[in-house]
Amino acid sequence: MKFCWRRDWVVNLSKTYNPEPIETKWTLRWEKDKTFVANNSSLKPFYVILIPLPNVTGILHLGHVLNMTTQDMLIRAHKMQGYEVMWLPGTDHAGIATQNKVEEKLAEEGLTRFDIGRVEFVKRVWAWKDQYHDRIIKQMKRFGLGCDWSRETFTMDENYGRAVQEVFVRLYEKGYIYRDEYIVNYCPRCETVISNEEVEAEEKEGKLYYISYPLKGGGALTVATTRPETMLGDTAVAVHPDDERYKEFIGKKVGLPLMNRKIPVISDERVDPKFGTGVVKITPAHDPDDFKIGREHDLDIINILDEKGHINENGGKYKGLERFEARKRILEELKEKGLFKKEEPHQHYIGHCSRCHTVIEPYISKQWFVKMDDMAKKAKKVVEEGEVKFYLPRWTKVYYHWIDNIRPWVISRQLWWGHRIPVYYCKECNEVIVSATKVTKCTKCGSVNIVQEEDVLDTWFSSWLWPFVPFGWPEETKDLKAFFPSSTLVSGWDIIFLWVARMIMSSLEFMEDIPFKEVYLHGMIRDEKRRPLSKSLGNSPDPLDLIAKYGADALRIGILRITPEGKDVIYKEESIQKGRNFLNKIWNASRFILMNCKEGDRGNIEGVNLYKVDRWIISKVMGLIKETEDLIDSFRINEASRLLVFRFWHEFCDWYLEMLKPRIYNEDESDRKGAISVALWAFKQYLKLLHPYIPFITEEINEIMPGTEGELIESNWPVYEEFYREQELEREMELLMNFVSNVRNIRAEFNLPHDKEIELVVDGDPNFFELLNEELSWISILCSIKRIKRGKRVSHAAFFHQNGINVYIRLEGIIDFEKERERLSKEIQDIEGILKDLIKQLSNEQFLKKAPEKVIKESKEKKERFQEKLNRLLENLKRIS
Repeated sequence: MKFCWRRDWVVNLSKTYNPEPIETKWTLRWEKDKTFVANNSSLKPFYVILIPLPNVTGILHLGHVLNMTTQDMLIRAHKMQGYEVMWLPGTDHAGIATQNKVEEKLAEEGLTRFDIGRVEFVKRVWAWKDQYHDRIIKQMKRFGLGCDWSRETFTMDENYGRAVQEVFVRLYEKGYIYRDEYIVNYCPRCETVISNEEVEAEEKEGKLYYISYPLKGGGALTVATTRPETMLGDTAVAVHPDDERYKEFIGKKVGLPLMNRKIPVISDERVDPKFGTGVVKITPAHDPDDFKIGREHDLDIINILDEKGHINENGGKYKGLERFEARKRILEELKEKGLFKKEEPHQHYIGHCSRCHTVIEPYISKQWFVKMDDMAKKAKKVVEEGEVKFYLPRWTKVYYHWIDNIRPWVISRQLWWGHRIPVYYCKECNEVIVSATKVTKCTKCGSVNIVQEEDVLDTWFSSWLWPFVPFGWPEETKDLKAFFPSSTLVSGWDIIFLWVARMIMSSLEFMEDIPFKEVYLHGMIRDEKRRPLSKSLGNSPDPLDLIAKYGADALRIGILRITPEGKDVIYKEESIQKGRNFLNKIWNASRFILMNCKEGDRGNIEGVNLYKVDRWIISKVMGLIKETEDLIDSFRINEASRLLVFRFWHEFCDWYLEMLKPRIYNEDESDRKGAISVALWAFKQYLKLLHPYIPFITEEINEIMPGTEGELIESNWPVYEEFYREQELEREMELLMNFVSNVRNIRAEFNLPHDKEIELVVDGDPNFFELLNEELSWISILCSIKRIKRGKRVSHAAFFHQNGINVYIRLEGIIDFEKERERLSKEIQDIEGILKDLIKQLSNEQFLKKAPEKVIKESKEKKERFQEKLNRLLENLKRIS
């Protein structure tokens, strides 16, 4: 598409930037034009990103904005660099989280899922999914994301479900999937097992309870425990075999308080003699370490909890009590019977469900597991050999640690929403049949009395297949051939184990190749209490509310600028406000340039008579192109965004556009045309570099720029040309800009209005004096200088020293010296008072001990600032006295 520039567009251009209509316009156009629909037959190199699947449980939060904007930035940059890009969008069915939401809605009607049955319950979950899926997709499109929406995938799509079943069967036939009774992490609130990676350990102030276990024939062994309610399921007490205090008791029996059972005293090297009394209770059904000890010592395994975390029939008279209520009752009865010795504070880690934050219960249960060892070895090797690279490299060590300590993955969940495990049981002969297709007849005895496994698969068991299943696997499709393996995975570091590592394993297992070449793990956005932003905590503003207030571009650039590589950051709305301010700066710069354009202006720098300031901005833009490319290639996304904002605002707007004004307003048309040509050229390069970060405003401005051909997203990335780099010239211009800044500072310190022209006397390096006069046309405008001449020290003058020259600014006839001395003296007195208070505060030992480190640092910085200002004021007073 070729745009024909018209001057009436400039006249009608609003004075302030209004994002809403512009963002709506470009969202619709990109979708209508299928701008980001990938061609699997393209001859271009492919650049592919897989979106980390958002859950269909509500709205997106600012963590999603950071993640998705980072991916969109990479997609847009690579598209402009000549790649065939494909960004795969999708959503995850989120078994536990989604089922919880629907069960909450049922509870409002006074119902449970068991009241309405599995079929009706699953119908309701699908209705929930449709509602919130649509909301999430609308949010994603409102961000301006360049996804290939024609390939959008949901992890419960029919084709996806068939692939999940195929994977289960293959792993089962290989001996990797098995069923066993084992100790697992169980959430009584979600009523399902969860994996180790879904448990959040929090350090808490708890209690250590000391309880007497009576010995036959008199006396007792005192046991220390943090969970007295589980004593109902004790099947032994244990001591260390070398603990001299208890050697005589090994092999004897103690009475289990409250349960009238005799249990053995055993020895085991895993017992820590320094913990409590050195005697520990062994409850194999409710502690992972006890479970291992129980198996090795052939102890009974007694489960005393039901699925809701209440005491079951094995708990005797405590049956029906909630676990923490049972703890209170048990402690009360132990005290009544004289078996409770004492309690003391105890700091320890307690596991919580990552979804509902309920305290996790170690729980004996028969579950389905995946052996991970062989797959883990392969997954480690591809990282060691550099086939998969982590950014930042420090995440590699974290990855290795998990791989080296990997355990079997429990994949069954006691839910109704999800991929039902493809295992069937014959009720007649107990045959177990594993099949990717529905089984209606026993393959062994022929009976039709067949039931399917009730449990569903862990959500991550479907999402670990994300790199290849959406492209048609297990069929060999054109999409699979073109888009697998992908190029880059962008994810938060918090799911490096749950998802990233497992995708590497599944791809190596089923595709015999890596799933992606690069993994960029960004930091987390947290609230002021340092909690991650999440839907469950409700501590994230709705991104759509922020977009309505500031615009999508402001949200995008605001979030990216505050998030350093791999580091967590505290969210403040101020960052989005700064993003909006930057957009206004771009808009105003475009209006200034366009208002000074005429028909025929095109922004071509070839054949233009270039002034020194023109060569300077061209050189700086060339340097910026190279720096930006290097930063993006090394995934320093935040640094690149900050650099672009600073350089556009500071170099282009604050300096170059001001330097141009004498030529733009000159009556010489060739001077105006040359100046505006360079300004247009530079501005277009900035628009291209900024487009991946702020696509809406850059496309809109580009469309009305003279000489525009087509959309920015379809244009070529700026080309770095070494020929235009003039680093010596850049250093000269830096000197001149510092000179201007120094003069402006003097004007500000002496309150010299800009309409009062000043005279400068320069003493020193003649080359610099000559350089000043060469560029005096723009320097004089920026500083309001009447003339600069060579000379010696001048009395009653302001002064500064720079790069081998002394500069005197005549003040006679410009200021009232008496009034200025009074003003300076008053300001000096005020600052001396402030400094005195700060010095006193920083000398106070109590303040230094009790004040937060941040407050102390701020006080020190304030002291330095005021000291510098005092020194300048004293120098100024000296000059006019």
